[in-house]
Amino acid sequence: MDPIVSVLIIVVVAIIVLSVFLSFFPIMLWISALASGVRIGIITLVAMRLRRVTPSRIVNPLIKATKAGLGLTINQLESHFLAGGNVDRVVNALIAAQRANIPLVFERAAAIDLAGRDVLLAVQMSVNPRVIETPIVAAVAKDGIEVKVKARVTVRANIERLVGGAGEETIIARVGEGIVTTVGSSNSHKDVLENPDMISRTVLGKGLDAGTAFEILSIDIADVDVGKNIGAHLQTEQAEADKRIAQAKAEERRAMAVAQEQEMKARVVEMRAKVVESESQVPLAMADALKSGKIGVMDYMNLKNIEADTHMRNTIGKPDTPADKDN
Repeated sequence: MDPIVSVLIIVVVAIIVLSVFLSFFPIMLWISALASGVRIGIITLVAMRLRRVTPSRIVNPLIKATKAGLGLTINQLESHFLAGGNVDRVVNALIAAQRANIPLVFERAAAIDLAGRDVLLAVQMSVNPRVIETPIVAAVAKDGIEVKVKARVTVRANIERLVGGAGEETIIARVGEGIVTTVGSSNSHKDVLENPDMISRTVLGKGLDAGTAFEILSIDIADVDVGKNIGAHLQTEQAEADKRIAQAKAEERRAMAVAQEQEMKARVVEMRAKVVESESQVPLAMADALKSGKIGVMDYMNLKNIEADTHMRNTIGKPDTPADKDN
């Protein structure tokens, strides 16, 4: 075999072996740790590989913690990493808390991180409070005028209540509830427009940050606008509803009257039918009376004369119709 080829094969094999060795034995990381004053054995780094832990994710944060004088151990960081936490973010939060003189221990920071909250952001909010702007809250004063209020809430993270404390949504909901209560208890919307700080004082005095992960520092009213006249609108709708009810009742009475009228007309027709039926019996009765001799021919003629005279009088007593005038 060609000596050059043999040398190349040996070099390739050596590189592969060296790469495999360095993957299990992070020599450079071990040297960096020693240079930074972190005492850690190479066997410990190899054991991390076997436990499927990336050594750099543990050693680099440990170097930062050691330089900052936090006094953390590799077991603390590795256990937090195995629990699914972000080791680098926890160490950065501890360093920031130390610089800001905020009491924060590793166990609490790890618990906050495992709870799903950004512990570094929480520490930053403790140093630099955050402003939360509420949406426009519509409330109605006692005079029926709608008032639209927008507020800015300045909050600071409460490290002690980050685990299990309510979030920003609860703060916004409570502030909105306080605004509605304060405006609703005002006798006039003018009182709210003249003294918008009344809302801030009342809402701030309710202790709205109880049970939350924040501490409310101030509540500032950013904007106050006058909305609709809700009282007049409700009265108008009530009047319209009363009118519809009255119309429905009137329609019901009209329908009953029409039904009663039709019933009376039917009864009139029925009575006329009975009269006609009775009148039809008169000739038969008279014929029977003539046959039996109860009345005579002269009596019958006198009755006819009386009927003719009555018909003539009725005709003379009636006013002339346009048809009679034409004739």
